[in-house]
Amino acid sequence: MLTKFVLAFGILALVATTAGSIPAKGPTYKVTLSQPAVIQGTALKAGEYRVNITAGTVTFTMDKESHPVAAKIETTKNKFFSDEIQYDKDGDHMKISEICVGGTRTRLLFN
Repeated sequence: MLTKFVLAFGILALVATTAGSIPAKGPTYKVTLSQPAVIQGTALKAGEYRVNITAGTVTFTMDKESHPVAAKIETTKNKFFSDEIQYDKDGDHMKISEICVGGTRTRLLFN
């Protein structure tokens, strides 16, 4: 009887310690940047990024580097056939103002 109580208490304690530590995950996509660019002051190299979208934040991850960036996330009426990235010239740098994720209806807007 005491063994069952200790086991149940141990499981409950384990569940309680991990309850708030698992972050909410949003959808994840792959986006390829054809050239180095800047998003809200964050410099990104050219290459394929894993893009994780959570409420108001988009995290760009390549290799072991992660770059969270604030974004406005919109859902459009129609799906985008392929990735569409809006590059704008900002001095000597290219700045990304918008990414439309191919195969989805997701548009990411960066101010």
